[in-house]
Amino acid sequence: MRRRRSGLSTRAIHGDVGPRTVAQPVAAPIYQSSTFVSPFGPTDEVLYTRYGNNPNQRRLASRLAHLEGAQAAIFLASGMGATALAHLAVLQPGDHLLSSEWIYGGTRRLFAEEFARLGIETSFVNPDRQRQWRIKLRKNTRAIFVETPTNPVMRVLDLGWLGALAKAEGVALLVDSTFASPINFRPLEHGADIVIHSVTKYLNGHSDVIAGAVAASAAFVEEIRSRMKVWGQALDPHCAWLIERGLKTLAVRVARHNETGLRVASWLETQPKVRRVHYPGLPSHPDHALAARTLNGFGGMVGVELAGGPRAARRCLKALRLITHAPSLGGVESLVSEPRFTSHAGLTPQQRAAAGIPDGFLRFSLGLEDADDLIADLARGLAAA
Repeated sequence: MRRRRSGLSTRAIHGDVGPRTVAQPVAAPIYQSSTFVSPFGPTDEVLYTRYGNNPNQRRLASRLAHLEGAQAAIFLASGMGATALAHLAVLQPGDHLLSSEWIYGGTRRLFAEEFARLGIETSFVNPDRQRQWRIKLRKNTRAIFVETPTNPVMRVLDLGWLGALAKAEGVALLVDSTFASPINFRPLEHGADIVIHSVTKYLNGHSDVIAGAVAASAAFVEEIRSRMKVWGQALDPHCAWLIERGLKTLAVRVARHNETGLRVASWLETQPKVRRVHYPGLPSHPDHALAARTLNGFGGMVGVELAGGPRAARRCLKALRLITHAPSLGGVESLVSEPRFTSHAGLTPQQRAAAGIPDGFLRFSLGLEDADDLIADLARGLAAA
């Protein structure tokens, strides 16, 4: 009889459900140890926290692999560390990377500056122009990278045809799925080879951990692990324990984010001082039909362009009392930031405008507060704007 696959919430809480023993702790202990008694002989695995095989690290990796439908996963010390090592596991000097233009500013800098120093060239493509993906492919192209939904305008990319293209060309498709989390979207089910997360955000969900993760085939994860041992980006056991605790509520948290996001975005769209709302759950969003077809929920991230521009944005931010002006996202508390000063500070105003991020753009990460209270706070901010 074929084993029934558990639901997402069950997987987030239990991972691979197996037999339990008497006196087994319900909550896993923290193995706050750098090293463990080693076996005799060269064939047995040496447990060493820098190798990423501490019991807390292993439990957490297994949990994410089950959520993403991957063979294996690995956690690292930051989202940028995960992005860097995931790419360096498939790219070598002389290789070419094809990347979406709609990506986090730190990732773009990694590709354009640091990878260039290593002899890896990157070309950027506007995902709206599908023909450009084929045109910019080269004989030495080894990987394609995209974010979906994108930061901060929440564009949703169609991975179906992009996955088919990558497979036909024999290149790896890497997808940063931080904004969706495995609850709303699982890229491997849509043709991706590798999934990247900034675990700092939704997977942990409590604004108290910095971490990253990669889920993929077992062979690929081992490629990352071999590099992690050298580059030193292993996750601390206590951080792993905190993330595992956060994962247990991931499904219910994301469901609340989805509900609040749609309600607040719909209200914002009716406000005269708001020029445009970027939220895939709204019919006005350019990718609404695709999002409705491919996502399990539209998330808690909302981009807002105020009619009054940067000055109105500043006044709005100063008037907010409940929503905290701070970078990052995905926590239980609502946050707001200006991408021109945070995620996309490395771009020129012209580059940001071309990416749909004019000065005065506000990015809201809506938390788990009551939606009525968030709307009241936003009304206070807009009144000041």
